[in-house]
Amino acid sequence: MGADFTPFGLAVGHATDADGATGLTVVRGVDGPVRAAVALLGRATGTRELDALSPRHVVDRIDAILLTGGSAYGLAAAAGVMQWMEERGRGFAVGSGVVPIVPAAVVFDLAPLGRFGARPTAAMAYDACARAASRDIAEGSVGAGTGATVGKAAGVERATKGGVGCAVETAGPLAAGAVAVVNALGDVRDASGAIIAGARADGGGFIDLERSLADGSITRSRFGDRTGGHTTLAVVALNAAMPRVDLEQVAHAAAAALHRRVTPSGTSFDGDVIFAVCPTRGPGALSLQAEALATRALERAIERAVTTARGRDGIPGLGDGA
Repeated sequence: MGADFTPFGLAVGHATDADGATGLTVVRGVDGPVRAAVALLGRATGTRELDALSPRHVVDRIDAILLTGGSAYGLAAAAGVMQWMEERGRGFAVGSGVVPIVPAAVVFDLAPLGRFGARPTAAMAYDACARAASRDIAEGSVGAGTGATVGKAAGVERATKGGVGCAVETAGPLAAGAVAVVNALGDVRDASGAIIAGARADGGGFIDLERSLADGSITRSRFGDRTGGHTTLAVVALNAAMPRVDLEQVAHAAAAALHRRVTPSGTSFDGDVIFAVCPTRGPGALSLQAEALATRALERAIERAVTTARGRDGIPGLGDGA
């Protein structure tokens, strides 16, 4: 089980369609809204309500973030989060009611695992909200990581299983947490720089996609559409309040975690998105420290996303022996 998100006032819930190899993950405030910002890295993103995260937008807080499988089809599941919030009177006040603000981003998991027609639903998202918890958060091949794989630039048949990972880092009174859904084109590396999950070589070990793509020994034209879909999604959280401009910079700075741990990342065929959240009130934090600590938490979450994931359908996972 994963990290404790109580210091951030957040709860994380999963809904999993194991047969369809898809699912979703909801990150929501335990009792109320949070401040949020976002950074987009890849060109192949699928998103919803990201304008509400701009420092210029009239909405200054959000109610939940949805990380979902099903590619763009999965965005419809946000309706379930909105329903759960509306029933509890949570959202942006409008006249006699509320409009819950639920930004969302997707991973492409319509193939090769499961069924192409299996998509996360609004009912699944509602259930994830209801079941969300701050402690003992499940990791691995669950929620939005159910159908995730990594290292697909050399063809999906060489991939390793991806998943969901969580981590928390602390430094004195400051804490940073991260949730990562890793479904990347590239390989995943540990803190030493060694590849631990990704494109598997014929004789054992890994191909090293970043090197192979750079020297031209692997090209998209060689593998065509067999590379599948890609994306790493993340939410980094702070226990200290920050202005939205500073929080947006935390999201951008945390991209260093992807570039260190997922190689390559933010490519033309990845839809990498990093959300950053913090409380709407309370003590603040030094921006540089917050950026560095959030990056460290995200690095660990990315690694845990693959080390806890169990394999399926011929795709091995590092969690198989756990």
